[in-house]
Amino acid sequence: MAKIKVKQVKSRIKCPKNQKRILDALGLRKMNRVVEHEANPSILGMIKKVEHLVSIVE
Repeated sequence: MAKIKVKQVKSRIKCPKNQKRILDALGLRKMNRVVEHEANPSILGMIKKVEHLVSIVE
């Protein structure tokens, strides 16, 4: 599968608890951090839930 890089661009302050949990699961704990994951359906679903807080870096 293809690799995908995800960067947190907005703060997690005042976000619902489930979105904070998703960011933790993706490995994003601070602003401007970049993590690399496989582009499988579960990771893409998590990104879809927090798409207003993250961006895809190519």
